[in-house]
Amino acid sequence: MQTPSPAFLPIRRLTPRDLPACADLSENRGWPREEHKWGLLLAAGTGYGIDDPDGGLVSACVVTEYGARERPELGAIGMVLVAERHARQGVGRRLMRHVLAEMGTTPLTLYATAYGRPLYEELGFKATGRAEMVRGRFRPGGPAPAIATRRAAADDIAAIVRLDEQVFGADRTHVIARLPAFTDRLHVAEENGSLIGYAAIWPNMDTHVVGPLIARDTETAKALVTSLAEYSDRPLRTDVDVRHEELLAWLKKRGLASAGSNAVMTYGIAELPGDWTRRFAPLTVAAG
Repeated sequence: MQTPSPAFLPIRRLTPRDLPACADLSENRGWPREEHKWGLLLAAGTGYGIDDPDGGLVSACVVTEYGARERPELGAIGMVLVAERHARQGVGRRLMRHVLAEMGTTPLTLYATAYGRPLYEELGFKATGRAEMVRGRFRPGGPAPAIATRRAAADDIAAIVRLDEQVFGADRTHVIARLPAFTDRLHVAEENGSLIGYAAIWPNMDTHVVGPLIARDTETAKALVTSLAEYSDRPLRTDVDVRHEELLAWLKKRGLASAGSNAVMTYGIAELPGDWTRRFAPLTVAAG
């Protein structure tokens, strides 16, 4: 029996039960399985997918919405994947058009690879920035950070949420609340009893990803990364807004090397909300 064309297969909402199929799809396209990350995205966001009648998924993506539930201020699209045997048949375009229709007037953002960027531009997304991925073993060195950092406690979450909303430009409580369970370490930076930054490391295959990284300034960002690196026995990886040239140069001096870049794209807004000067790295490019 011939498999129906993906053009006629229904698009449905994914749930956490679809995690193995999403990880299989990642692997099918040569990406790491990233089950830990998929688990967070499917729990905190809305997944969309097309079932393959022969098993598994034809395509998938996840949208993480921020702001009021009834009227989101921003939606981040990530993990847009199409199975290899269904590639170049318009499946990704169809899934993205469905997501755009579902999101209505909500402004959107995504991180685009060079491969995916032409499709997103065709759909109306515009490149507004760039993030550079750096990866490697962190080598301590230089003067000790002057900024005080420590492991976050349960009663820090409210202050983290407040700072994060100022910097990110939309409420991310539903994601921040999941960080203690999702991350291996969550640290805060303080000055005179006030929170001036926070950051986390979380396990992703053989690396520790540094993100989110929110800090008052570059020195605070360096202090947070240094404090987190002490607790990692893996290579570190992070995606830094290229406007933060000083932090990128410092990370490379400390042993991380460039591993590629993504275009930051927006739809329905000219620029991302919030304060980019304090937003150094995302939780993950898949969640904005």
